[in-house]
Amino acid sequence: MGLLGAGIGMGMAAIGTGFAIGLLAGKAVEGIARQPEAAGVIRTAMILGIVFIEAIALYTLVVSILLWTKG
Repeated sequence: MGLLGAGIGMGMAAIGTGFAIGLLAGKAVEGIARQPEAAGVIRTAMILGIVFIEAIALYTLVVSILLWTKG
């Protein structure tokens, strides 16, 4: 069950973070297209958001590895 939980958990985290980063990047590009003078601020906020989203995937990876080694 641990192996199944690790696989399903990491798969769901990968799908969720991929969707979130795609949505974030799309909205950032849309914002830059509307206000080109704010490109630096928008880009900085986008990169910070991507870092936090990727942290969720890394936490899930750690939990999945722990489940995998216990299973």
